[in-house]
Amino acid sequence: MTTAEAETGPAKPALSPAAIARARRRAAAARFWRDFRSHRAGLGGLVLLGVFVLLALFAPLLADRDSLDITRVTAPSHLAPSLHYPLGTDENGRSILTLLLYGTRVSLTVGLAATAISMAIGTLVGIMAGFYGGWARSLLMGVTDWFLVLPFLPLAIVLATLLGASLTNIIVVIGITSWPGTARLVCAQTLTIRARPYLERARALGAGGRHQMTRHVLPNAMPLVIANTVLTVSIAILSETTLSFLGLGDPTQVSWGSILDHANESGAMSRGEWWFVLPPGICVILVVLSFTLIGRTLETVLNPRLREGGRR
Repeated sequence: MTTAEAETGPAKPALSPAAIARARRRAAAARFWRDFRSHRAGLGGLVLLGVFVLLALFAPLLADRDSLDITRVTAPSHLAPSLHYPLGTDENGRSILTLLLYGTRVSLTVGLAATAISMAIGTLVGIMAGFYGGWARSLLMGVTDWFLVLPFLPLAIVLATLLGASLTNIIVVIGITSWPGTARLVCAQTLTIRARPYLERARALGAGGRHQMTRHVLPNAMPLVIANTVLTVSIAILSETTLSFLGLGDPTQVSWGSILDHANESGAMSRGEWWFVLPPGICVILVVLSFTLIGRTLETVLNPRLREGGRR
């Protein structure tokens, strides 16, 4: 043992590049969570969303799915809230609380799945348009502008009518009609990233277009994509509620929009049955609010300019 080793102890083994990368990711995740939880609005939205997710996951334990079957219902229809039926019953005698619990699963599933489709299309189109430029950008942004000009609701109604009433078709309809805004944002971000020095060095070292987009452009655009994804989920849930309310949803599935549709058809408002109308509407508002709060907080935390502006 040398004199230096005796004084300082045995030398620590050098970390591998993979270990260094993992340590950096852990540090970045810890820093992100520290910044996120410092925003009360975002933390409140996360807690509120967690409650709805738990209700959706444990719905089979909280309520019997067989009670959704009209042929097995024994309770009176249009029953006011009581001890056995805290939110009353619908026009078929089904518990509205049970409908809300299973409707949570459908609404969240549609919102998340449709958003995944929307983000995939929007991110791909935006990165390709911003990276290649020229005629490719003109063509892709022209298609994007065409979708932006068309009114969303009439287009979604036409597509839902043509494809048929099913949960999968509703997801596809919402996904392929809500991506243009993401494509615009990602394209603008890609144009900024393309002009940065490290991308010029990558091109000088012989990196191809695919390598540059996947290893440099996409990781730097991901913060914007993530923040926009959370905000898009709320739009997708509202869209599903609207389409189901208009009778274009899956008739075999229960969602918040279909509950409102049945309430409207059965004349719940004229009967004064507030328990049939308010609960699903409040659920939609609370879920949309939670995603909006989380999305705004993510946008602030992941965007250095907004984060620095908030500290001043």
